[in-house]
Amino acid sequence: QLQLVESGGGLVQSGGSLRLSCTASPFTLEWYYIGWFHQAPGKEREMVSCINNSAGAAYYADSVKGRFTISRDNAKSTVYLQMNNLKPEDTAVYYCAAEIQTDPSIVHSRSVMYDHWGQGTQVTVSS
Repeated sequence: QLQLVESGGGLVQSGGSLRLSCTASPFTLEWYYIGWFHQAPGKEREMVSCINNSAGAAYYADSVKGRFTISRDNAKSTVYLQMNNLKPEDTAVYYCAAEIQTDPSIVHSRSVMYDHWGQGTQVTVSS
């Protein structure tokens, strides 16, 4: 069973930056499509960004375009989410998710498309 562990969350002031990491074990991530989602209290889990296994295609929610960057290092079985210019509305628990990639052209933008999830890391942005 693939295990995902997120790290890098914390408390930051508005305009600040954080880098989240998602590390997988015991399998490598090279065959997996990866997504980052966030969930604020009382709200549904929403996609923030996702990336195919070769890092050839990445997608972002409109709310984070130009501020967040997803990247991956398959050799380290780690996916990153660099978050810049953070806003209070970015406050949420952030989860990484993985799914075996069968077709790199399919954008895995919905949570139901993923079978493997991490435990989440809290990001709090103060105004």
